[in-house]
Amino acid sequence: MQVLKFGGSSVANAANISKVASIVAEAVKRDRTILIASAIGGCTDKLILTGKLASSKDTEYKEIITNLERRHKEITEQLIPQGYREPVEQRCSELFVKLREICEGISLVGELTPASSDVVVSFGELLSTSIISAKLTSMGINNVWTDARKFIKTIRVNSANIVDTNETYKRMGEYLQANGTRLYVVPGFIASDNEERTTTLGRGGSDYTASLFAAGTGARVLEIWTDVSGMMTADPRIVPEARTIDHISYKEALELSHFGAKVVYPPTIQPVVRKAIPIIVKNTFDPKGPSTIIERYPPENKSKIRGISSSNRIALLSLEGSGMVGIPGYSGRFFTALANASINVILITQASSLHTMCVAVEEADAVRAGLAVDEAFAYEISINKVNKVVVEKGFSIVTLVGDDMKNQSGTGGRMFDALGRAGINLRAIAQGSSERNISTIIAAADTNNAIKEIHDEFFGTRKRRINLFIAGFGNVGKELVSLIGQQVNELYATKNVSVVITGICTSKMMVVRKEGINPAEAEQALQEGERADINSFIRQASFAAPRNAVFADCTADPSVASLYGEIFFKGISVVTCNKIALASDSDNYQSLKRGTYENGVRLFYETTAGAALPLLSTIERLKESGEKIVSLEAILSGTLNYLFSNYDGTKTFASLIKEAKEAGYTEPDPRTDLSGGDVVRKCTIIARECGFHLEQSNVKTEPAIEASLMSGCIEEFYKKVEKAEKSISEKFAEAAQKGERLKYIASIKDGEYSVGIKSIGPEHPLYNINGTNNSLMIKTSNYPDGVVITGAGAGARVTAGGVLNDILRAAI
Repeated sequence: MQVLKFGGSSVANAANISKVASIVAEAVKRDRTILIASAIGGCTDKLILTGKLASSKDTEYKEIITNLERRHKEITEQLIPQGYREPVEQRCSELFVKLREICEGISLVGELTPASSDVVVSFGELLSTSIISAKLTSMGINNVWTDARKFIKTIRVNSANIVDTNETYKRMGEYLQANGTRLYVVPGFIASDNEERTTTLGRGGSDYTASLFAAGTGARVLEIWTDVSGMMTADPRIVPEARTIDHISYKEALELSHFGAKVVYPPTIQPVVRKAIPIIVKNTFDPKGPSTIIERYPPENKSKIRGISSSNRIALLSLEGSGMVGIPGYSGRFFTALANASINVILITQASSLHTMCVAVEEADAVRAGLAVDEAFAYEISINKVNKVVVEKGFSIVTLVGDDMKNQSGTGGRMFDALGRAGINLRAIAQGSSERNISTIIAAADTNNAIKEIHDEFFGTRKRRINLFIAGFGNVGKELVSLIGQQVNELYATKNVSVVITGICTSKMMVVRKEGINPAEAEQALQEGERADINSFIRQASFAAPRNAVFADCTADPSVASLYGEIFFKGISVVTCNKIALASDSDNYQSLKRGTYENGVRLFYETTAGAALPLLSTIERLKESGEKIVSLEAILSGTLNYLFSNYDGTKTFASLIKEAKEAGYTEPDPRTDLSGGDVVRKCTIIARECGFHLEQSNVKTEPAIEASLMSGCIEEFYKKVEKAEKSISEKFAEAAQKGERLKYIASIKDGEYSVGIKSIGPEHPLYNINGTNNSLMIKTSNYPDGVVITGAGAGARVTAGGVLNDILRAAI
């Protein structure tokens, strides 16, 4: 024997019922079958409303019944061929006549008793199963429509219908022994008392019917057919990549269901749990797809974690007071007060000092619960031994479930670490004594993010999303956006990463979109954005992306650089090609370093020293391996190296400067490069990475051209350089006569720091560094001849590539 139960969504319309019929047709070939079905989707709610309207003498109930009858008639006509339709149409018509008579009686007396309500709502399952039975008959599948009220017997206890399982199982056994039918079609949800009056089984009633029939007939399996593919590792509406749990124990399934997973309702499956009958949860709309087997002893699984669930609309009740310490009985009185008020306690925590107690309840019960506790402790409150109970709303419970987690070390740590990375505060924590679940109470607004983060930690199915906020949309910023657009698929495939541009801010406009900005539409998005305010941009960033966020500073703006500390405080990592903050005074530099540790974020600035060249990371690795940095020599300006290596007298130095600017090699004002100030900042940053304490003012600086040439507006500057062409050419000619070349070099050695023009010969490692290339020669205790790193050191595209690399490092 096997029992198949189909819920309301599975029988919501003619098309769905056809799917059910096909599934049952295959099932009957395997074994004798009992089919349990709910009312068609939404019907039960309509019937409940009908009873209420009738009792209030509102004649609208008649229209609801008419609409329900029309809906069932339409399903019958769509589903069942003409030759098989008359019996079921007559049966449905008779049921609706009875329903109208009952509702008219309720309307006359103006009262809806529990017994009358049970009768009214019972019509949903009576109608749906009559149609399903007729459909199966029309397909040539012999079946017997069987009234569950003949078997499932209830008694009234404390205003609830309690099943008399002994009598119920006895009746089922006798009936099946006397009948050899292959297929029974049974309405779920309904039962009867010892006087044959119709009763109902409450929430999850059809599941309960199926569970009782499975237990009462000794079925080999109970199949629950619904609109999801089994029990999932998380709610797929929150985590689209959640997967079906293949096998799960009864206890794990009950834990997941208790904390919000809606596939099974714990009280309803107790009959099959007691008899160790396996439950298979399957998808009506994907019958060959994945499913979940719920059983007593599921196969061993490498991971002890089964899934994550949540309960929403939770309130916290906190009782606190010094008078509770060391005094027995407070806990008992606390919970007795809640029990007497019929308050269901979902979760309990208590401080080891016994100074505070905290429980979670449904928000709907919160006020009533608070009043009950205050009343119970009225005397203690009046003499200040305890405080009035504090009631707080707006919480959710997120629970991690898995058998025997006590034998898998670090589970709790991983869970809380994942929540910490997401910047989610924990209000309370509880763990069952069986160590089958770990629960935490968090703000309701954080629920979805918490579930995503925990799921990612334990199941690793989600692509890691990097929420990127970009300051600056000039040469580098635009190239970065373009590069992300080109690399998005590659990053997704090779690094399991999705870089989502969540915000862009310029000096004039800004835009923040939580769902992300299409790189190809970034410029248009900015135009449609709002007036720029960098402080507002940072605030919006922290709200739009509370997890795995990176702020990329593609500006040369000191006001942006000054905000890094605030950005760290909001839990956002920073990637920058802006040298200002890292080359500022040592106190600020050290403050930035501390800020990353204190806020659990990261700061990467590789591109402040040599575009995409791994200068800083190489120095870091050398230091980590125990190397002592002895000296450095470096070409750190792609702009100046381009000018110095391309100047041969055929073009004036001024014209080369203009070419470099047009090619995007220079800063917005080329004099920033020519002054040597940019190289000084890079030299300072590199020296600090080496462990040297250096201020920019300690660097001996020689500009690339005479300082007197660089005053005035940009046009005046170019004119002055043209006039100085002769003296410039003579310097280059003098070096050439000696077989040497002029290079603009930063030098660190023996506590001396300098940047300036040097004439070097062919034996020097930097002699052949041409174009916009940068080069760094590091001499260490174990590398006295030097480690040399050379490559492109200027250009927006190259810098953008380095920034993207740092973004990936910061977020992964």
